[in-house]
Amino acid sequence: MEHHTKHKGDLGVLKAQVDLYEKGYMILHPQTEHAPFDLVIYKDQVFKRVQVKYRELNRKGFLEVRFRSSYSTSHGIVTKMVDKKEIDIYCIYCPQTDECYYFDPKIFHHSINLRVEAPKNNQLQNVKYARDYREVP
Repeated sequence: MEHHTKHKGDLGVLKAQVDLYEKGYMILHPQTEHAPFDLVIYKDQVFKRVQVKYRELNRKGFLEVRFRSSYSTSHGIVTKMVDKKEIDIYCIYCPQTDECYYFDPKIFHHSINLRVEAPKNNQLQNVKYARDYREVP
């Protein structure tokens, strides 16, 4: 099934909601599309703001996540860096694995690459495996 960009985003949010619910979180929804986060989750008296991204594996076999957003205006495409103070958790939904991966964006600089499979060159250093990011920090 072919997905329009907006549909992909909606699917990512729905998959995240199911995964977070199964992890025991209460799911709260902002009443605007202009919030810097997609969901708020609540568990053990703690609220966390969650930004959800739909990401497919790239040709090298990893999920590439850059901390910026782009949108279209009448003057063209606008790209801006994400304000990490407004987000507690990034959730990446990958359709190839049908899983969600979670991390705190504040501990990374401009981007993160999550590997689903081992690198073909057998590199071990600085490899972040997606499977290590299945739990909400």
